[in-house]
Amino acid sequence: MKFKKVTGILMAAVMMFSMVGCGAVSVDGESSGNSSAEGSEDASGSYEGSGAIGLAISTLNNPFFVTLSEGAQAAAKEQDVELIVVDAGDDTATQTNNIEDLISRNISVLIVNPVDSDAVAPAVKDAVAKGIKVVSVDRVVNGVDVDCSIASDNVAGAKAATEYLISLVGEGAKVAELQGVSGASATIDRGEGFHLAADESLEVVSSQTANFNRSEGMTVMENMLQANADITGVFAHNDEMALGAVEAIGDKDIKVVGFDATDDALAAVAEGRMAATVAQKPDLMGATAVETAVKLIAGETVEKEIPVEVELVTE
Repeated sequence: MKFKKVTGILMAAVMMFSMVGCGAVSVDGESSGNSSAEGSEDASGSYEGSGAIGLAISTLNNPFFVTLSEGAQAAAKEQDVELIVVDAGDDTATQTNNIEDLISRNISVLIVNPVDSDAVAPAVKDAVAKGIKVVSVDRVVNGVDVDCSIASDNVAGAKAATEYLISLVGEGAKVAELQGVSGASATIDRGEGFHLAADESLEVVSSQTANFNRSEGMTVMENMLQANADITGVFAHNDEMALGAVEAIGDKDIKVVGFDATDDALAAVAEGRMAATVAQKPDLMGATAVETAVKLIAGETVEKEIPVEVELVTE
């Protein structure tokens, strides 16, 4: 009887381990595969995570970040690691809750794409305090020394785009600026690049936020045109707002420059509805973030900053 009991236990154990998978990718917090492994502290007191990577993304309601997430997921499958993707929907409180949830699930590395570079800091500090490695992607985390920051050169890209806009509308022309989410580092950096070129050569008659959103971009642009009918150029901090502005402008001869080189924006540039956009590589940023996270899990040294080049795309 004892022999039969031991044999049954061994068979149950074999069946349990055979059900454990690897290399799973989960989205919106639904984990799978090896996520059952829990983090702990070893005898020396250092943190041992589950081996999973968490990606706290600002929003999946934007083609740019969808592509970034897809690049990260493809890299996770290639690297055979679990990636848990959580979507903040551009809400700072939701992102804080998302990160705290990832921390409770004992991830080994947090990849964070902040909604707000300041607001996300306390939650990221909690991750660092626990011993979780942190990689920021596309936007920085203010006030936190993360292990690696991966981003495009937003200042240089915006400056180049604005210089091209000046060449189209001429010195002294009246232009408008559609700003991204307040507090996001991309908003701050692209605004800086725009004003480096615009403040000396153009008359910026209006600068308003449209939160990186296409419908808001259209509404804000309509209001701008009502107040300043003689606007001849627009710089938008991203393509979604630029495309919204194009809808509001209609047949008027107003040059619009965006940022991100999304598929819709590239089509608009090719058709002459937009003057230009700045090409980033969100899929490469996502993939690089995961590859960097894998190196951190392995204990390898990584660069503190990994820049991703940008390029101006015109017709």
